[in-house]
Amino acid sequence: MKTYIENFKKYRFLLWELVKKGVKLKYRRSYLGILWTLLEPLFTMIVLSVVFGTLFNNKDPHFPVYILCGRLMYSFFSSATNGAMKAIRTNAGMIKKVYVPKYIYPLSSVLFNYIIFAISLIVLVAVATVLKVYPTIYLLQAVVPLLLLLITAFGVGMILSTMAVFFRDLEYLWSVGLMMIMYASAIFYKPEKLLKSGFGWILKCNPLYLLIHNFRQAVYGRPMNMHFLAASVVFAIVSVIVGLIFFYKKQDQFILYI
Repeated sequence: MKTYIENFKKYRFLLWELVKKGVKLKYRRSYLGILWTLLEPLFTMIVLSVVFGTLFNNKDPHFPVYILCGRLMYSFFSSATNGAMKAIRTNAGMIKKVYVPKYIYPLSSVLFNYIIFAISLIVLVAVATVLKVYPTIYLLQAVVPLLLLLITAFGVGMILSTMAVFFRDLEYLWSVGLMMIMYASAIFYKPEKLLKSGFGWILKCNPLYLLIHNFRQAVYGRPMNMHFLAASVVFAIVSVIVGLIFFYKKQDQFILYI
């Protein structure tokens, strides 16, 4: 373990450079640049609020905040896992020429997407203020699901980045998987009826929904669901352990497939 930590410290400067590069390339040649980090979720929230607020006859004045909480967290998870999945093949040229711990690439992809996600939370603060969803002491709990979201995305990203080297069709399969995760995350609908029906297990088996639910609880000034929190912690830890072990066992074979 000490060797791995020392190795990480040795290459932490490269990790930071890759993170900065990812942020810069995200909006390269865009006139508004990093502002799209704020505008894109805002426009999406407006569209979803109008469409699904009308469709479900939702009279909740705080519905845009509800949507934005789920939309931002899902958007990060989708971008981070997709980026991590493609990280090894995207950096194939560097991997073939220079020795760098290969986990640096998927990790940098997750981190730069997390930075963009953190910036986009400014929109949530602004919308919550406008709609009079004021912070309470429970808002401090938000740190927990946000941290678990980062860990979960990294763990899942490591698994995907390993599999994608050997199985190229995974990109297309994961896009379908993300769509299923989105609909099972209650981003634009209230889950109460579904949870009381026989299909409530679909939401409870979705780690992203558990994180979104507890984040919303913190934003709305309510205590987190401890059962959801425990399940989120277990999934985050297991995904990272499985991801790292799987990655390290297969990384020496990457050069033969990229």
